[in-house]
Amino acid sequence: MLLKGRNLVQPEDFSIQEIDEILSLSQNIINNPAKYSRVCEGKLLATLFYEPSTRTRLSFESAMHRLGGSVVGFSEPNSSSVSKGESLGDTIRTVSCYADVIAMRHPIAGSANEAVKYAEVPFINAGDGGNQHPTQTLTDLLTIKSLKGSLENHTIGLCGDLKNGRTVHSLVKAMARYKGTKFVFISPDELKMPQYIKEEIQNQGHAYYETNNLDEVIGGLDILYMTRVQRERFENQEEYEKLKDYYILNKAKMVNASKDMLVMHPLPRVNEININVDDDERAVYFKQAKYGMFVRMALIMKLLGIKNNVDVLERELELVQNL
Repeated sequence: MLLKGRNLVQPEDFSIQEIDEILSLSQNIINNPAKYSRVCEGKLLATLFYEPSTRTRLSFESAMHRLGGSVVGFSEPNSSSVSKGESLGDTIRTVSCYADVIAMRHPIAGSANEAVKYAEVPFINAGDGGNQHPTQTLTDLLTIKSLKGSLENHTIGLCGDLKNGRTVHSLVKAMARYKGTKFVFISPDELKMPQYIKEEIQNQGHAYYETNNLDEVIGGLDILYMTRVQRERFENQEEYEKLKDYYILNKAKMVNASKDMLVMHPLPRVNEININVDDDERAVYFKQAKYGMFVRMALIMKLLGIKNNVDVLERELELVQNL
């Protein structure tokens, strides 16, 4: 299926078949990265990051460089004309004149929907406030599929800040499209999963269970998706201090988990996963970060319509070798 010229604002923008194509290409890149090292020569990615980021920004930039392309952009808005009062629409219109594809991170929920109105090249939402983070979702899906073998029939526990966590919002909506998924929402009362998301997954025929007790449910999970309590989403810092260490996953808690449970985290972490868990083979959050680069490589290729270049390069190489 063709994704050339499309935008990615939320996971639902792509069908299950289209997501499967991206995951399949990601796996091909993992298996033979050198094969794809020149496919984006002459192409330019613009990374517009209005909010701090390490993994998302650097994985996008690494992805484009590893495909042979180039990157322009900014990592904080005060280094751009935004500091002079330029509107989001004007920024997107201008950058569309220079780049072949745009990835944007913005602190305001809904900003991606606004930006895509003005984009004249493929646009990727790299996170908009507490709303959506679709490329993290693709990362998470690739991690689960690669390590579990399938995206169906899993019980997934999501723990921490479920109210403000754009990564969990996107992941729940995506996993609800696969049969047999059961959800366990683990959070303090102040940080519960939004009602509209719970209603959506119920309407799709999935069960969910809510609790504030991680110990009560960890033994029945196939996947435990930990999240940090996000300081930047709190206006009241006293409330943040009260909730920030509500959950801390450590070796003692892992004793009650199944031997093949995956521990995932979108990172960065603060205190919610003790470093003594890092050596547990079930802790896959750094593998997850690496998968993020590969899935963004695949996504960029798909949106730019690059599908035959690899075969062309291989044929050229074969001809040269046969001379």
